[in-house]
Amino acid sequence: MAAHSDVFFVDGMRTPFGRAGEKGMYWNTRADDLAVKATIGVMERNPGVPAARIDDVAIAATSQTGDQGLTLGRSVALLAGLPQTVPGFAIDRMCAGAMTSVTTMAGSIGMGMYDLALAGGVEHMGRHPLDGSNVDPNPRFVAEKLVSADALNMGITAERIHDRFPELTKERADRFGMLSQHKAQAAYDAGKFQPDLVSVATNGASGAWGLATEDEGRRPETNMEGLAALKTPFRPHGRVTAGTSSPLTDGATMSLLAGGGAVKELGLTPKMRLVSFAFAGVEPEIMGVGPIPSTEKALRKAGLSITDIGLFELNEAFAVQVISLLDHFDIADDDPRVNQWGGAIALGHPLAATGVRLMIQLAAQFAERPDVRYGLTAMCVGLGQGGSVIWENPHYNGKK
Repeated sequence: MAAHSDVFFVDGMRTPFGRAGEKGMYWNTRADDLAVKATIGVMERNPGVPAARIDDVAIAATSQTGDQGLTLGRSVALLAGLPQTVPGFAIDRMCAGAMTSVTTMAGSIGMGMYDLALAGGVEHMGRHPLDGSNVDPNPRFVAEKLVSADALNMGITAERIHDRFPELTKERADRFGMLSQHKAQAAYDAGKFQPDLVSVATNGASGAWGLATEDEGRRPETNMEGLAALKTPFRPHGRVTAGTSSPLTDGATMSLLAGGGAVKELGLTPKMRLVSFAFAGVEPEIMGVGPIPSTEKALRKAGLSITDIGLFELNEAFAVQVISLLDHFDIADDDPRVNQWGGAIALGHPLAATGVRLMIQLAAQFAERPDVRYGLTAMCVGLGQGGSVIWENPHYNGKK
């Protein structure tokens, strides 16, 4: 009979993130090929894991059409050279797609049904923009006033957070966005990201070949004066700008998960242990506050408080969304525990891929911080949701 098991994040890798659109480095690169590269990267870096032992592959995409369709987990597994005996499937929870890939596989591993699994996500926002062209929302949402007509305009939902919480000022959001850019560049200069990036051969709009080795959208020259002068595209005289929003981005992520038995049998060295996870729903019109109730829920399930969390990786869909969570938990905007290598404002947010990017960064920080026991990855989700996962650091030594 299968026995319950701990769940471990063994490893994770990702492609560099590229600007969406014709000027982006992935304009002529297929979405599924990005996911293939991330999958191959993880498997090649873990040669002690027999490919035939992978029990399942979960890959998320928000727009499951075209080169992001065809049951991504299965098609990418085949394209990446995994044995035909390895199954796979696709997941959609908008921005929390990859996070849900991980938690879904974690449930199967925790129940003892799986020993090893791959979980990740991909989004090619250049090929599949989040502009409504790929979906047909039910007219009842608006006709019956279930959801505001503009609830799927994420920028407007961010403006509404500013409206509801006047203390979350534009200046605070601008400063957070600027620091994200500066921290991301400092992390690049220190070589923090590079070990977990898989290089991708690219073919640009002009036909020239290149090699993607770094995230394309960084703007380290960002300053407060420049941010103050930016237009507010979502509302006249608003507070949300391109400088405090995650850019449209292409990219893929992949993680390798294992149960305790497989870790011992194969001699693996996990980077994190999953403690708890939770998802929660909020008003779609202010979807950015979603990580607040999901984090509270995950903390309750873990028997922890926010003061137990030593490192935070929070998705920066918008700066105001992150600082709303920080205010709720009485954490300073510039707390060094929060997004210490920057976040999506600088690196990009390829929707369904981002959850595993947060985990990859937290795992790398855990290795440097044996004084930290617990870390949090959390994000807001379109249509009014939040997702949070609490992790334990295997390097923790109890010393401050």
